[in-house]
Amino acid sequence: MDIQIYHFVEGARQARGLTVIIDVFRAFSVACYVTAGGVQNLLPVGSMDTAYRLKQDNPEYILIGERGGVIQPGFDYGNSPFSIQAVDFSGRTIVHTTSAGTQGLVNAVNADEIITGSFVNAQAIIDYIRIRNPKHVSLVCMGWGALEEADEDTLFAQYVKNALEGKPNDFQDIVRYLSLESKTGKFLDMTDASAPPEDFDLCLSLNRFPFVLKAEPHGESLIRLRKLGVVEGVML
Repeated sequence: MDIQIYHFVEGARQARGLTVIIDVFRAFSVACYVTAGGVQNLLPVGSMDTAYRLKQDNPEYILIGERGGVIQPGFDYGNSPFSIQAVDFSGRTIVHTTSAGTQGLVNAVNADEIITGSFVNAQAIIDYIRIRNPKHVSLVCMGWGALEEADEDTLFAQYVKNALEGKPNDFQDIVRYLSLESKTGKFLDMTDASAPPEDFDLCLSLNRFPFVLKAEPHGESLIRLRKLGVVEGVML
């Protein structure tokens, strides 16, 4: 198994094989929380125009996301797990757009298969890759705004790579580093409702969810994140 780590939108375009698009803070942590909340269709999109168009055509759709970390006009929720962790999304359709994570999904055009990456479902991701046993694995770190390397995404990529290669991981050391030394620690100081400090712990709730989110075509031009569960080593 050849495992490569890439960065940003260009990295997503270079990715091949089984591709993990990584956005720990916060897109793909949010995606797991809304999936656990019962969402029927989770539609990640790249552009604000697409998000607004889908809302206009389908007023019952829920808009979630951000630009520059800030919730946008007309959106129901920002890109914050704290804001949606207790919401019942049963039977609903969510349109999700962010500055980094969803950009990676729509640009991974050469990948054989695409799943999302975050610590909240890390073990399910590792198990899924082992079960699939692809020739090539691409781990794409989307970073801050898909422009600047984010420690949490790079550390997640290395965490997955280590696990697949049988090397040890120290998750508590990762948390300590992100809390005390990394620029990511600024999450602890935020008071803006778009990025509450509680997001830090929620995004680092290791293995909270026993499923992966796989990107699949939806309609003529959209993609949908579908939940795949892991039970005794078999994907459901």
